[in-house]
Amino acid sequence: MIRFLLNFVGAIFSWFVTAALFVALGIGGIFWIYARDLPSHEALASYAPKTISRIYSGEGKLIDEFAEERRIFVPIEEIPDLVKQAFISAEDKNFYKHHGYDPRGMIGAAVQAVQTRGASVRGASTITQQVMKNFLLDSSRSVERKVRELILATRIENTLSKDQILELYLNEIFLGQNSSGVAAAAQTYFNKSLTELAPHEAAMLAAMPQAPSRSVVRDKERITERRNYVLREMWQNGYLTEAVFRAESAQPLRTVQNGDFPAFRNSLPPRGYFTDEIRRQLSAQFGEDEFFGGGLQIRATVDPQLQAIAAKSLQDALERYDRGLGLWRGTGITIPADKLAAEPDWRAALARAKVPRDIEGWHPAVVLELTETDAVIGIEGVPQDDEPHLIPARDVQWARKMLPGTQRAPQAKVASDLLSVGEVVLVRQMTDDDTGAFIRWTLRQVPRVQGGFMAMDVNTGRVVAMQGGFSYQSSVFNRATQAMRQPGSSFKPFVYAAALDKGYTPATIVADEPITVNTPQGLWTPKNAGGGFYGPTPLRTGIEQSRNLMTIRIAQDIGMDTVAAYAERFGVYDRLSPFLANSLGAQETTLFKMVAAYAMFANGGERVEPTLVDRVQDRRGRTVYRHDRRSCTTCDMGNLPAGQAPVIASDRERVMDAVTAYQLTSMLEGVVSRGSGKGVKLPVPVAGKTGTTNDAKDVWFVGFTSNLVAGCYIGFDEPRSLGSNAYGGTMCVPVFNAFMRQAVKQYGGSAFKVPPGGYFADVSYGKYTIAEYFRNGTTASDYVIDGGFGRKQSSDVTETADKAVTTSTGKRKVIPKKADFGSMSSGGLY
Repeated sequence: MIRFLLNFVGAIFSWFVTAALFVALGIGGIFWIYARDLPSHEALASYAPKTISRIYSGEGKLIDEFAEERRIFVPIEEIPDLVKQAFISAEDKNFYKHHGYDPRGMIGAAVQAVQTRGASVRGASTITQQVMKNFLLDSSRSVERKVRELILATRIENTLSKDQILELYLNEIFLGQNSSGVAAAAQTYFNKSLTELAPHEAAMLAAMPQAPSRSVVRDKERITERRNYVLREMWQNGYLTEAVFRAESAQPLRTVQNGDFPAFRNSLPPRGYFTDEIRRQLSAQFGEDEFFGGGLQIRATVDPQLQAIAAKSLQDALERYDRGLGLWRGTGITIPADKLAAEPDWRAALARAKVPRDIEGWHPAVVLELTETDAVIGIEGVPQDDEPHLIPARDVQWARKMLPGTQRAPQAKVASDLLSVGEVVLVRQMTDDDTGAFIRWTLRQVPRVQGGFMAMDVNTGRVVAMQGGFSYQSSVFNRATQAMRQPGSSFKPFVYAAALDKGYTPATIVADEPITVNTPQGLWTPKNAGGGFYGPTPLRTGIEQSRNLMTIRIAQDIGMDTVAAYAERFGVYDRLSPFLANSLGAQETTLFKMVAAYAMFANGGERVEPTLVDRVQDRRGRTVYRHDRRSCTTCDMGNLPAGQAPVIASDRERVMDAVTAYQLTSMLEGVVSRGSGKGVKLPVPVAGKTGTTNDAKDVWFVGFTSNLVAGCYIGFDEPRSLGSNAYGGTMCVPVFNAFMRQAVKQYGGSAFKVPPGGYFADVSYGKYTIAEYFRNGTTASDYVIDGGFGRKQSSDVTETADKAVTTSTGKRKVIPKKADFGSMSSGGLY
């Protein structure tokens, strides 16, 4: 009997051992099969999640941010314990005890599933397993994925520390509202940093991974229940006292989405041309993946105050031209009549209207009613008063309504002549210039004419302001950097600079006489603006009065290849075709390139590269780009002598001779004193050049002081004439004035530096005498340069006798044999 029992027990034991062996082999085989082609977990040691790239102004203020996924990476040591404890309590309370998976949790989840017959299935994945699923696996619910997850979780526990795993989890987890990671979610839901979170707020974030698609507005009760569950777990795990737990559980669920806090995005200025151009340039330099997901910290060169002035200066000029046309186009957007009866309805509809909201002082509005003479409007962001907001009849009498095709309605007399009920319009307050008192609401519209403006430091290349159009929200196309336009006469300084380097002087005489050029397209007979010819004329007068024929003769004399090489060296063109017409600015370029090139005139001829970015740092704070590479030779001294500034050594390339730069600058000072740019009025020395192309399709002005260069162009996006009264001096000079009058208060200005290598000598130009700066070894000469075209007589000019001509201002002037700027009016292609 005993032997039988022993044999039976032995058989049972052998059976169990054999079964256990086969089960172990089976499980081992399963794990071996699934473990063969698993992704490498070692890559997580160097994993960098996609995070927000942020742009800061020079003063360190956040002005914009870009991201594919809204995530702010925070190192684990900077994440408060409160946040860590909330997520550990919600997701994996044994996180610091297990080795990647939690058997007790898995058994508990299985028992609950059996007891509820599958009606209630809770997750049993540890934080480590969730990291594996989020980073290396998919989200499918299958046994295969679960086995792979367990294998990888075990492996990663042997590779990374618990804190490193938690860092990955807290920066990667999706928490709804397009927010990934705890820092971005805290900003999205509460507009707070992690260190500012209260326990109930940290618990709410920890409640979101269970169902991140839940809305804090629609599902407020369910999220509050889950939040309180997390708080209870934090109390039971010893992270909170009972008093704190009960007090925090009683708190209402308050979020940005429920209107309890202002949205973080509202604290940022509207996105504009400057930061979008940074996005465009750095995406090309670093790659889009790195820019949108690399967590770059970008220090921009923009001066927010000057940027606002630049935007308003250009907007005022564009709107002034548009209103001068007297045509009303409106926004083209209408709100249905059934939405106008109740204020909440029309306000909601108006909020959805796609109209620009980045123009200072402008408000979207909707026409609610038309009276016999006026229009009653509702204005976004402005409360309704007892007295209705009106657009009075006198505010519409400047315009005619555009009709389909080329038709124009009669001049408006009352509001209903321009407006209709339900029409969305833009308005601003009209106020008293002296007292600021409100006068009335006035209609506005986005002009069709566009333009660009840019200003930069002539010594460092730092772009301090850039406006690429009237409104970024109405058109994101940046006309300062992307629009290819003909610079017209604003290109002429490069022809004159090349001539000065070839031995010309400001007093060199050039024939301003008729020219005929035989081209493959036929005979080309260029003319001066306003017609007429001056005869033999000093070089200075040629650029001050923008004489086309003189410019062509100079270009022919020194060779268009020389002019092209000069323009390419300055970066105005990548390649300038060597045609004579291009000496008059016929080939297209960008305002960005023109302003950068003029900066080299201002700084004495040294190359300066324009930049919108001072420095770029990666997510760990390491500098990966710095624009200013100059060295400070005295900064390592313990003390500097009193009154002595640090010495900055410059090794910049010289692109033009310093004497040439000064001579040209002196002549460009004459342009703003006596020539086409004489509307420029600044309290510091200033130089510059206007440009107006054929038929006035583009008008330009680029000017500079000793410290700052700024440029403007205005034209239609689809080039067409701006009209017979459009000139660079009348449209762009006011923009330059409005900006620079404020800019010089900050940047100042002084007389332009005189370089060595020359001497001053008085040169008489009729009524005026100029102290010209001559290069050593050169003098004024009476020799007349004709550029190889020969000297031609004309009915408008005679070399042997004085001749009376009609100038561009309509006056009669006598032109002597040697013309001078004291005896002639302005001419040329302005």
